[in-house]
Amino acid sequence: MRESLRGLTTRGKAFFAAAASIGLVALVVGEKDLMRVAALIAAMPLLSAFALARTRYKLVSARVLDPQRTEVGHSARVVLRLRNSARLPTGTLMLEDRLPYALGSRPRLVLERLAGLMGSSVSYTVRAEARGRYDVGPLVIRMTDPFGLCEVTRSFPTTDRLTVTPKITALPQMRLTGEYAGSGESRTRSVAVHGEDDVATREYRYGDDLRRVHWRSTARAGELMVRREEQPWESRATVLLDVRGAGHRGEGPTSSFEWAVAATASITLHLKGAGYKLRMVTETVDLDGQLGGEGEILDHLAEVRLRKHGELDELVHRARQGEHGGLIIGVIGQLDARESERLAGLRTSGASCIALLIDSSTWLPLPPPQRQTADDAFQKTVLNLMRAGWKVVPVRRGDDLAHLWPLVGRSGQGFAVRAAMAEAATHLGGAGQPGGTNASGGTR
Repeated sequence: MRESLRGLTTRGKAFFAAAASIGLVALVVGEKDLMRVAALIAAMPLLSAFALARTRYKLVSARVLDPQRTEVGHSARVVLRLRNSARLPTGTLMLEDRLPYALGSRPRLVLERLAGLMGSSVSYTVRAEARGRYDVGPLVIRMTDPFGLCEVTRSFPTTDRLTVTPKITALPQMRLTGEYAGSGESRTRSVAVHGEDDVATREYRYGDDLRRVHWRSTARAGELMVRREEQPWESRATVLLDVRGAGHRGEGPTSSFEWAVAATASITLHLKGAGYKLRMVTETVDLDGQLGGEGEILDHLAEVRLRKHGELDELVHRARQGEHGGLIIGVIGQLDARESERLAGLRTSGASCIALLIDSSTWLPLPPPQRQTADDAFQKTVLNLMRAGWKVVPVRRGDDLAHLWPLVGRSGQGFAVRAAMAEAATHLGGAGQPGGTNASGGTR
C-alpha cells in the first residue's frame, strides 16, 4: 500500500490537491455536502492504490527465446507472456526488458489493459553482432490502475540466456585424407582376402570365448590362438583451436581470432554432419562431440576468449591425451620456430594432419620492410610443418573458408612438391617474393 501511494501519478496527486481545496472551502463555509464531495475525491486515489496493491502480486510472467541459440548477425525473437491471475482488470502495463549493451537498447512495450484471469503476449527482436552468452532480463513492469491515478513498478527476477554463436559457413562436401580409422583391439584392420588361413589372430587371453579359437593357427603356433574382434571402420576427427594471444592480431569481430573461431565452428558442424566421431580441443577444454553434441561445442565457442599467456604446448599436450588417430585439423595462429616444431610432432603414423595456418600479420598494416620479414617467417613455419608431413593451407585476411576448404580435401594434393619448390626458393633467396606464397600452397 505504501509503495502504491508513493507511486501516485500526476493525476492522482491532482485529485488529492482538489480534495484538500474543496475540504478547506467546506470548513470555511460550513457546508457538509461539500465536505462529502472532498472525501469522495480523496478516496479515489486511496482506493486505486489499495486495488493496485492487491492485484500486482497476481501477475505472472514468462519469457520465451526463439531460438535460444543464434548466429552472429542473426536475429532472435523474445516473446513475453503475461497473465492476470486476479479477477480485477489491470490498467495500462508498460514493459521494459533489461538487455546487455551488445543486444541493443532496452525495449519498451505497452499493454493497454489486461482483463481478469486473462493473458496476453508481446514480442520484440534482438540482434547481436558479437558472439557470447547474454542474459535477457529481468523484466520490469510499470502498472497503473484503470483510472491512471497510481503507478507501481514490479521486477520479475527471472532471466533467460541467449547464446550467440560464431557465424557458420557452409562447406562443400568432399572426402578427406585420413578420414577412416579402426577401433577395437588394434588401429589397423586386417582383412582376410584369401580364406581361412589369412584370418587375423592373436594369442588366447583369460576370459576369451572358446568359440573364437582358431584351431589351424593354434596347431601352427603351438598355443591357443583366437580370432581378433572385427575392426569396424569409423570416421574420426579432432579439431584444434589455437587461443594464444600471441598467435592472433586485430581487434573485435574482424580480428584473426574471430576468423579462427568461426572457422572452427563451421568445420566442426560440417564434420559432425558428415558422421564423424568428433573431438574439439583447445588449451582449456577437450570436448567430445558424441557425448555433448554440437550444442556443447557451440556454447563453448560462443564464449571462448584469447589467452594472453597461452602456450601451444598446452594445446599439443591436451590433444595427445585422448584418441587423436584419423584426421586432425588445426586452426592455428602464427607460430615461431619452436612452436612449429612442437605442433609438427603431433603427427603420428596413424593420423593425417591438416593446418589452416593463419598469417595473422596480414591483419596489421605493416611497412614494406616489416612485411617482408613477416612473410619470410611465415614461409619458414609453413615449410617446417610440411617437412613433418602436415598439409598446410595458409590463411590471410579476407580469405573465405568455403574457398579454402577444397585445399583440405584429396583434390589438394602435391603439397610435398610445393614444399620442395618453396624450400629451393628459400635457398635462392626468393622466399619473400610473390612466388613464394604460391609455392607454399596459398590461394592468393
